[in-house]
Amino acid sequence: MSLSAPPVFSLAGREGPSLTLRSAEDHLAHVFVLEDDIIRLMVLPKGRLRFPRTWAVAPGAEDTPAEGRDRFDLAGFSCPAFETHLDGERLVVTTRQLRLTITLAGLFCRWESRIAGLWQTAAEDRPTQNYNFGWWDDRIYHYLKRSGDEMYFGLGERAGTSDRAGQSYRMTNLDAMGYSARTTDPLYKHIPFYITWKKETAVPIGIFYDTLSDCTFDMGRELDNYHGHYRYFVADHGDLDYYILAGATPADISRRFTWLTGRPAFTPKWSLGYSGSTMSYTDADNAQERMNEFLTGCETHDILCSSFHLSSGYTSIGGKRYVFNWNRDKFPDPKAFAEHYLKHGVRLCANIKPCLLRDHPRFDEAEAAGLFVKGPDGRPDLVQFWDETGAYLDFTNPRTRQWWHARVTDALLEFGIVSTWNDNNEFEIWSQEAVADGFGSPRPAWQARPLHTLLMIRTSHQAQKDFRPNERPFLISRAGAVGMQRYVQTWSGDNYTSWETLKYNVRMGTGLALSGVSNTGHDIGGFAGPRPDPELFLRWIQFGIFLPRFSIHSWNDDQTANEPWMYPELTPTISALIKFRARLIPYLYDLLWRSHDRFDPMIRPTFFDFPDDPRCFEENDDMLLGPNLLVAPVVEPGQRARAVYLPAGADWYDFWSGESFAGGRQVCLAAPWDRPPLLARAGSAIPLNLAVQHFARPADERGFAVFPHRGEGRFSDAFFEDDGESEGYRQGRFGQWEISVETTQKTMSIGLKATGNHPPEAARVTILLPAQEGRTVNLSSGRILADTIQDGARTIVVAL
Repeated sequence: MSLSAPPVFSLAGREGPSLTLRSAEDHLAHVFVLEDDIIRLMVLPKGRLRFPRTWAVAPGAEDTPAEGRDRFDLAGFSCPAFETHLDGERLVVTTRQLRLTITLAGLFCRWESRIAGLWQTAAEDRPTQNYNFGWWDDRIYHYLKRSGDEMYFGLGERAGTSDRAGQSYRMTNLDAMGYSARTTDPLYKHIPFYITWKKETAVPIGIFYDTLSDCTFDMGRELDNYHGHYRYFVADHGDLDYYILAGATPADISRRFTWLTGRPAFTPKWSLGYSGSTMSYTDADNAQERMNEFLTGCETHDILCSSFHLSSGYTSIGGKRYVFNWNRDKFPDPKAFAEHYLKHGVRLCANIKPCLLRDHPRFDEAEAAGLFVKGPDGRPDLVQFWDETGAYLDFTNPRTRQWWHARVTDALLEFGIVSTWNDNNEFEIWSQEAVADGFGSPRPAWQARPLHTLLMIRTSHQAQKDFRPNERPFLISRAGAVGMQRYVQTWSGDNYTSWETLKYNVRMGTGLALSGVSNTGHDIGGFAGPRPDPELFLRWIQFGIFLPRFSIHSWNDDQTANEPWMYPELTPTISALIKFRARLIPYLYDLLWRSHDRFDPMIRPTFFDFPDDPRCFEENDDMLLGPNLLVAPVVEPGQRARAVYLPAGADWYDFWSGESFAGGRQVCLAAPWDRPPLLARAGSAIPLNLAVQHFARPADERGFAVFPHRGEGRFSDAFFEDDGESEGYRQGRFGQWEISVETTQKTMSIGLKATGNHPPEAARVTILLPAQEGRTVNLSSGRILADTIQDGARTIVVAL
């Protein structure tokens, strides 16, 4: 086909929400009107569909079938009414929120979004060769026009700035140990989704490319005089099947993308506690002794801890790691070991890897059963894995998934291990000749490497569910792809220990959260390289206590371990910070519920909640924890104060001092070593656990930190409560605390009640107000037992 004569399409058919366009060369384009704010376009050169199934799309659901979902299956979508207009040169498709105009000669698309009653251009294809109709090679291309006012956010966890404009990125999942959070690319996850923000018109649009192939995004780094300014997506294989998501704000689009790709897992409450971890314990010859020393350290220093990431050294023999194969010299009785930890309230999360080394005790068994990705000779395709060679298990083979399910069960769960840590699961298969089973339709494995990651974590998840059907499973995975949030908590991988990493990990976390995966964190203190100095370690912890995943994990060059007590002069402060984290668990747990129930990210950039403030789109080191807490980590050495920009559209309180500030300005907050800069939004309540807690002695006493409007105002909120770990919420066995606060210049009326089928039980509740708050407090129910100033807060004890 000649570039001078691009294909001309015509409307070939309409069936319900689907339109089919065809060219004389038999190129096809399918338009699917899925929702008023979601239109999908599938472009198939020569009408050929290479990957007929998807594992990413699960609208509002918690899972997809192991064998995937047919790409033409529209179940779960409302498929609303829409209008079409065809004038011979253009086809216009219009919903209440999106308008797609297709120029039939060349299939050039323009997307408009209806915002505040006005149609505004949100995105449009490059006017020269927007798609690849066999002009260049077999890869998949999409070129879009780029304007100078555009900002781009998302693409999962990426190094560098939050705004991806001017950069290029490669999605090829790698084990990027010791990465630079500022420059390294690619990294661990495959999430081909981003949000465009047009600054001049304040118009957002989201685009998701449903592919599991390695791909590249160029966000304006490349220039070519013959095509104008553009950005592009190119995939090494697969199909051009993309979704356009509209909304009035980036938050609307982020929530909608999360809904589109599946409901985030509602993990147990204990998963939000501090999780210990280090490579050095299990790598030691006296591993079980070292592991028990960790419990002793927690008890000695009163470090609250609810779980421990058991590194793969428990399977190592002679420095090699053999998944599911306990080293009985290190751990003579795994069941007794797990029980010992559980008696201290600490659950073990065991590391598992999907590659079997060539001398693994079960390699021959797995080879005989045909469980591996195979080479052209039918033998296991050997790859580099750590310092040896091995073969990846093929999770597109149902026999492999059955084998993995059985090993998770008999090697871990039956010994009392309650969680799996799915690690080193980037599936670095580089041979073009390696073949995966493909559910009975063999295909080159390189074409969809992240699919094995998804199926691995899905199989681990299923094993845990089957073993403890009445408990919510908790899993961790380093690598992942779109839809991973349905199964696991994650983290940003093996970061390098530095101040720069601390700074840019903030952005990596919020970028991933915008991309549908917000139950995340980082290796606190840094994983690889030198051990952190005292100041860096403390500032890391001050930030880490506000992340959904809070784990101190390390493999330091000097073989030391990052432990809460590694610097004795800091240990009391670190103990207090971890206890403050425990105090926040009711708020974190409610955010976890909201992510599952409403698709709200637990952490997010400030522009998520304040899109009307242009300064929130500028690069910053801040993070919102839910809608009401503004976290301002100290990311540079030697600082004892922190400048923080307060988003306009709300007033703010210093969480610690109670001092109030108007939004829309910058303030300077003290940043001592014993507490991190933290602000609370005026007109909010934060549920807390005010009980005095000690290691292995959990306690719960509900309280609420209330930050009222400074003048006249009103707000209300509700916070989820259940037993914290069962599946009972599915049958309605949960309740809520409902709180309302109305203020005048002189008075404050507070309403507080427990509601639901299983309302939370409490004889009394404590309300904490800023110490400066002097207005008369009235209750709509209950009575005030005490109203005093304690620990820098006005403390009101209420009998219910």
